[in-house]
Amino acid sequence: MNLLLRIKIPSVLITCALLLSPISSVQAAKKELSEAGYEKYVVTLKSEALTRGYDDEFVKRAFSKIKFHARAVKADRSQPENVETLDTYLPKRVPDWKVKKARAMYKKHLPLLTEIGKKYSVQPRFIVALWGLETNFGKIMGNYNVISALTTLAYEGRREVFFKKQLWAALNIIQQGHISVENMKGSWAGAMGQNQFMPTSFIAYAVDGDGDGKKDIWGNSADVFSSMANYLNKEGWNDELTWGRQVKLPVDFDMSLAIPKNTGSRKNWLKAWAIKEKTLVQWQNLGIRRVDGTNLPKVDVKAALIFPDDENGRVYLAYNNYKSLMHWNLSYYFVSSVGHLSDRIKFPPIL
Repeated sequence: MNLLLRIKIPSVLITCALLLSPISSVQAAKKELSEAGYEKYVVTLKSEALTRGYDDEFVKRAFSKIKFHARAVKADRSQPENVETLDTYLPKRVPDWKVKKARAMYKKHLPLLTEIGKKYSVQPRFIVALWGLETNFGKIMGNYNVISALTTLAYEGRREVFFKKQLWAALNIIQQGHISVENMKGSWAGAMGQNQFMPTSFIAYAVDGDGDGKKDIWGNSADVFSSMANYLNKEGWNDELTWGRQVKLPVDFDMSLAIPKNTGSRKNWLKAWAIKEKTLVQWQNLGIRRVDGTNLPKVDVKAALIFPDDENGRVYLAYNNYKSLMHWNLSYYFVSSVGHLSDRIKFPPIL
């Protein structure tokens, strides 16, 4: 999949698709799937689970309620590819009602958010923006049994290695007592909780925010917010910076100074960033200005030039925090929506 994702799919799927290298995806897509085939496949998964050290009683309990989800396979194979521009995408992802709710939720949870923000050096407005965009502030988390979803997609075969890895991580989460098998619910792809972490992301970033011994990203606000902040912090977030800013270019600007739209992978994208980034003074000297035509800020920071669409669309100078958001979801559109919602939480100031 190309780096510049101009499709409306859940963010976890963007991340999955970009992290994975589908093996024999054409063959897997033609694979005949059935309830009987799924049940036979689950027998092999149970056997492998036992060889991995999970005890027999735990394996029986973990797999006791699973079922084949044909809808998950259909959703995975037919992700929509509706091409949009940022000008059409942002009003849908960041409508006025969501901005109003984000500001209200920010104010409601400000004491907790402030405490967490200081601990992890992440501005609270970005936590709220991610929360709102991922699950509409915890309202839309998905109702799939996560073990069922992961076993179904492993059986489907296109990304078996990835989804089996997620399955073992999910079993670890259950075994550690953070959530029960019955209550481990998520999206059809296995993304969980109010922040939509895949199980391996849970293992890497989830935090027990209130010290009760559990990392509950489904129902505990302290755990949800702390886990999101910890994710950004571990991926290099700097709370002295914002995410980026929309800018305007001078006539006859050298477009090759921007990061190429299709680098093919996160690794290549980061390499391009390292090559293309410049100080704000350098961008100012090249004729770039704020979108209202005024000078760029006089601060000693570097930024990279990004075109989410093309040279005729919106243009952004992206700061290092942009890279942290692109680790969360490698999509210019998603990151732009997070940035715009966070800006509208900040301005005008909430009284």
